[in-house]
Amino acid sequence: MTPKIARFLAEHSPATPCLVLDLDVVEQNFSAMRAAFPAAHIYYAVKANPARPVLERLVALGSRFDAASWEEIKMCLDAGASADRISFGNTIKKASSIRQAHEAGIKLYVFDCEPELEKIAAHAPGARVFCRLVVGTEGAVFPLARKFGTGTDMARELMLRAAELGLVPYGLSFHAGSQQMSPDAHEAAIGQTAMLFDELAQAGVRLRMVNLGGGFPTHYQDDIPGIEIFAHGISRALAYHFGNDLPEILVEPGRFMVGNAGLVSTEVLLVSRRVKGDPTRWVYLDIGRFGGLAETEGEATRYRFVTAYDGTEDGPVVIAGPTCDSADTLYEKSGYRMPLALNTGDRVELHAAGAYVTTYATVGFNGFRPLDEYYI
Repeated sequence: MTPKIARFLAEHSPATPCLVLDLDVVEQNFSAMRAAFPAAHIYYAVKANPARPVLERLVALGSRFDAASWEEIKMCLDAGASADRISFGNTIKKASSIRQAHEAGIKLYVFDCEPELEKIAAHAPGARVFCRLVVGTEGAVFPLARKFGTGTDMARELMLRAAELGLVPYGLSFHAGSQQMSPDAHEAAIGQTAMLFDELAQAGVRLRMVNLGGGFPTHYQDDIPGIEIFAHGISRALAYHFGNDLPEILVEPGRFMVGNAGLVSTEVLLVSRRVKGDPTRWVYLDIGRFGGLAETEGEATRYRFVTAYDGTEDGPVVIAGPTCDSADTLYEKSGYRMPLALNTGDRVELHAAGAYVTTYATVGFNGFRPLDEYYI
């Protein structure tokens, strides 16, 4: 919790659940990314948190933007980003969205199959395109290899096809997985990409860009490698595989940029024991999986909970949300413990909750409205 957030909570006591996010931390994270990757173009992954204040702060800092839909593109444009600083970074796009993006001046599009490539050619003629490769994602909390990307053989054919369709075969991309914890995760993918660069050059197609994707981690409970450690490994791999002929480099941080900038403040609705004599209590909060904590599925993202009683005697708990759906159980196997003094009406804060919370919230499942947002 930053001093700004602590002061805001103390002075305003906002109704729960709510997200409070410190924009200065976003700026610090952007500066850290720029220092770690001084030669790269930083494309903020808008899906992590598309709030207008976040986008405006990043526009002012000179960020570029990775958008997943026409709606996200429009958000970036409305926040002051120019079209030449926005990439349409979703491999699955509506034809109408491609057409709207093209009309708005968006020139950079991703794809990973021929039908998507043909859609781009039809609705954004002359656009620059890059093909997403499927790569290993060992070390990531959220592997992204199954739904997106293609193999190098098909990618080679697709980039040749792109030229035939009148598009500009611009580069290649990959994603090492979200909340990637291994600093060496990008090395094999960079080697794979460099080989394909060479093959395509021999076939008459000279690519100019490598998009390293996002996935850089934020701190929840476990220690994480610093961004400079990732940058060192990536720079070493790029130098080894590309030599002095380095392509344009793109990075797409999302979680890294906003995750540790915000916290969710929530209220305890109930503390109960489901079985007489059971040492494990159930703690029900007024936010759950349907209220924005979707990344707790499979207990993958383990947020750090802070209470007013920390440091006193505690015991094991199951943590659940407020809805009448049994899937709205957040943590049952991860070994969470909370103070025995915790009771109905107490506030609990989830730290590092600035990413993938607000837009995951349902419109109103069980009548619960989405959480309030405060950007300070």
